[in-house]
Amino acid sequence: MTRQRRAILDALHRLASHPTGDEVYRAARRRLPHISLGTVYRNLELLSARGIIRKLEVGGAQRRFDTGVEAHDHIRCLSCGRLDDVAVKPRISDASLGRQLRGYQVLGHHLEVLGLCPECRTKRRGRNKDTLARSGNAGGA
Repeated sequence: MTRQRRAILDALHRLASHPTGDEVYRAARRRLPHISLGTVYRNLELLSARGIIRKLEVGGAQRRFDTGVEAHDHIRCLSCGRLDDVAVKPRISDASLGRQLRGYQVLGHHLEVLGLCPECRTKRRGRNKDTLARSGNAGGA
């Protein structure tokens, strides 16, 4: 494995939050200051194509990468874009889905849950309290 590819994989493992290619690039530069953004993206695509990492293309957001290649789903914060793993039981298999969708050959699927992460919920609650206080309704409505 090349030095660049090892640095990219190490960066992915250190970044716990399903990083974007740009975030991997910044982390990999700490180890290899001369690595280029193009090299990072090419290697992320290659590692994804080989099944070593997983490329996540969710809801029109910037592509993210995951070291967890086993089948699992994600929850995305609609405010900040944070992406976390979520375990949904029972998980639907592609074969089961294919049986339900007559005429389709299912090549894969993913479930994306949408919501607000704990930090954004806290910020939103704080903004709502500030708004109530400014409007004179701090005692509650």
